[in-house]
Amino acid sequence: MNFKLLLPLLVLLGLAGCATTPDPQCSLPDGHNLRAALEQTRNDLSDGCAPLFDAYFARLMDIAEGDPKPRNKQHFSEFLEWTADSGLLSRRQAEGYYNRYFNVKFMSLAADYNNCSYSCPRQGELLTRMEEELADKEQGLLRVSEDRDSYYRADQLFKETELVLAATCTACAAE
Repeated sequence: MNFKLLLPLLVLLGLAGCATTPDPQCSLPDGHNLRAALEQTRNDLSDGCAPLFDAYFARLMDIAEGDPKPRNKQHFSEFLEWTADSGLLSRRQAEGYYNRYFNVKFMSLAADYNNCSYSCPRQGELLTRMEEELADKEQGLLRVSEDRDSYYRADQLFKETELVLAATCTACAAE
């Protein structure tokens, strides 16, 4: 056996074994206690699980649905502030998450474009995105925080926007 060839291979394998680090233990929270789930999520995200943020957030929303109450809105606000303060999300991203689920305004309409040249050609796409966001608002406002008044305001805003957009695009087409 040629030890001159085997020795470098063994050294490389040994070095490769030393260079690897175990993956963080990223396990989505379970149970029904939102506060405990938020704490576990903070720990996990701080310990390398940040790429799974969306999955953690979705799981937290599911847990909160199991015990809906108005205070849950504040818990999510504090959690999202923490994500921005710790650098996991930008401030704008954190606000986007909060507004998408817990605010009546629609994030999918945050563009500053001319309606005739931008919104009208994409009217169907915009309304689809708003419908998807309204479903998220239903989860956050109704099923997580029991804020029926805000949800119904968001629903009404969606219907009004749909009508105004249709009227605007009809006027744009007539020009």
